[in-house]
Amino acid sequence: MTFSSITKLTIKRKQKQFQFVETLLIGIIGGVLFTFLHLPLAWMLGPLTAVLSWKFLLNRDLYWPVSFRNGGQMLLGYSMGLSFTIESARQIVNQLPSMVIITILMVGFGIALAYFVSRITGINHPSAVMGTTPGGLSQMVVLSEDIKGAEPTIVTFMQTIRMLTVIFIVPTLSIHALSSESTQKKISSIDMNAQMENGSFVEFTMFIVIVLLVTSIALRFKCPTPWIIGPLLTSAILSISGIETPHLPPIFTVIAQLCLGVYLCLGIKVNMLGNWRKLLPLSFITGILIVGFALVLAYGLHILYPITMTTAFLCIAPGGLPEMGVTAHTVQADVSMVAAYQLFRVFFILFIVPIFLRRIFGKQDDVQKTVNTV
Repeated sequence: MTFSSITKLTIKRKQKQFQFVETLLIGIIGGVLFTFLHLPLAWMLGPLTAVLSWKFLLNRDLYWPVSFRNGGQMLLGYSMGLSFTIESARQIVNQLPSMVIITILMVGFGIALAYFVSRITGINHPSAVMGTTPGGLSQMVVLSEDIKGAEPTIVTFMQTIRMLTVIFIVPTLSIHALSSESTQKKISSIDMNAQMENGSFVEFTMFIVIVLLVTSIALRFKCPTPWIIGPLLTSAILSISGIETPHLPPIFTVIAQLCLGVYLCLGIKVNMLGNWRKLLPLSFITGILIVGFALVLAYGLHILYPITMTTAFLCIAPGGLPEMGVTAHTVQADVSMVAAYQLFRVFFILFIVPIFLRRIFGKQDDVQKTVNTV
């Protein structure tokens, strides 16, 4: 390696370090500001809003290591798994039929909205379907590359707007409209200085080794959101088995929110589409409609099962597992139930929906080829 190439690498490394420090400081400022204003999910939405504004208003190049996203997801997954008990496992098994029905209804509603979006904007139907299907942002973009006719750029834009709509509206509704006043007081009085509970340092080190092992297995088999599923399954299995597991201080939830909020922000590219001004309001409206439909289904779930309206809403809300998991922690909902519903929808959309979409759009391609030959 020549001296000039080493110099370039050094300069690039220092530039990345400066961009990281800048991003971190702006994210912390956003979290502090949202906390001061008592806004929902202050340490996820605050950094997201602050970094997004800083990035686009000042046209700054920012940087956030992937390891920070992965670390935030691991903290969140581990904390979510601790809420699983034998009783919650029984409830999840009893509600499997409801999971199937609700997931099919949510996906079906998204496909129905895609028809109108396609007619109004003129984008092809596969892109509209992938853009309105209530799955995770990264998962839907990856799936769009395997669906004939779907344009990943359009899908990314629509899913980004839907994601932003969901992660701002759902926590606000959950905290200020659906949760009780006593719960809101508990949320505002969280002790950020709590210490590590349950277990010695040696035991905690052993748990870390087990979590990393299960996470590596999830990565090896290419599970969706492996950095959440690995720690979640580990702590859930240990909790259900009756093994005393160490609980993390609330400050770790803040760190997880900060890491996820900044990561989500830097994945947003508003100028990725030429006709984004036409698609933006429709994507926003479809996001609101999907949230409204989820709220209606949540009321039915709340009536059918002995769970709170907040838990039912977060189970069905069309956000990703990280975002809804953080919200469930914040409003003290049944995190195990929320995780189960959200995970089921992720697996359903990843493994079942593509089979039907490939068949549907494959037939359309065959019909079009026949018409062209005639």
